[in-house]
Amino acid sequence: MIDKALAVLISGLSAWAGYVLFLRGIPVLSELLGRSLFDGFNFWPVAGAVCGGLLGIILSTWLIKRFWQFTLWAESRLNRVPISDIFSGAIGLTIGLIIANLIGTAFSHLPIIGNILPIVLSIILGYLGMNLTVKKREELNALFTSLPWVSGREKQKEKTCASNIYQYKLLDTSVIIDGRIADICKSGFLEGTLIIPVFILEELQHIADSSDLLKRNRGRRGLDILNRIQKELGMFVQIDHRDFDEINEVDSKLVKLGQIMKAKIVTNDYNLNKVAELQGVPVLNINELSNAVKPVVLPGEEMVVHVIKDGKEFGQGVAYLDDGTMIVVDGGKKHIGETIGVMVTSVLQTAAGRMIFAKPKVLERAL
Repeated sequence: MIDKALAVLISGLSAWAGYVLFLRGIPVLSELLGRSLFDGFNFWPVAGAVCGGLLGIILSTWLIKRFWQFTLWAESRLNRVPISDIFSGAIGLTIGLIIANLIGTAFSHLPIIGNILPIVLSIILGYLGMNLTVKKREELNALFTSLPWVSGREKQKEKTCASNIYQYKLLDTSVIIDGRIADICKSGFLEGTLIIPVFILEELQHIADSSDLLKRNRGRRGLDILNRIQKELGMFVQIDHRDFDEINEVDSKLVKLGQIMKAKIVTNDYNLNKVAELQGVPVLNINELSNAVKPVVLPGEEMVVHVIKDGKEFGQGVAYLDDGTMIVVDGGKKHIGETIGVMVTSVLQTAAGRMIFAKPKVLERAL
């Protein structure tokens, strides 16, 4: 329907342009040739309108196609621009056009240049105003907030927002595929808005479309987890469409977005954790949370474990607690397949998790 309306509009404009062109051009041509080209019926303007309309009909399909391509391109570019830049640019463009109009009015009485100068000034000053306000938006914001009637409201706003800082949580690809984030959301320990950057969503979709079966299942699991968090758990999930074309690595894009949004990154990637902390972006590591909620075991405590395999060192046996914590039993190799009592000798905390060292408990003989 819109394409048909655009086609009619283009054809009408072309017919009008042809009519005006022939109406004004034929008298000039008549003077050059020294004879009148008009007849009693005034044929030439009508012929110009018909030719212009036919040309518009022929070119309308191509023009409409190019119009939609330009619209999609402009929309994709604007989606990547922060709203603050768009707002600042609009203010600068308005100021530039106002100044251009005032200067152009002063020179409007001049011959020839009076008609051209306002157009040139509008283009130049409009561009300069838009460009300068975008680049100086932080300085303009500081100048605006320094006004007495604004500073009071800004201070109150800062107090209100101080408690809400880092309310946004950026989800990494690894933590989405891991799946434990859904259980954490269900428990109510994670608050605020969950932000899914568009480049993370694209990476998940790419993994889900992989030819490798394992990768494909992991990608689909990640998409299912997001769907569950949004629909079943009632969390507010927001897709952020900002992308950084100059940055190739997804992790670097995530850190950059975290700096801009003042958001925390939720991940279980050790390397991303360290890089983000070095750049001043807070991180919520799922693995650290998992280790933090495991029960505390002190040297000298006793427990009952089931030894299931031998360890790396000679004579060692390995057992596991219900939460997956590994217990290395010194001299436990001979007890493989048995449930025995052990005494904790030491606890080692590593980046991979917690490891407990123990030895079989010596049974006191009744006298």
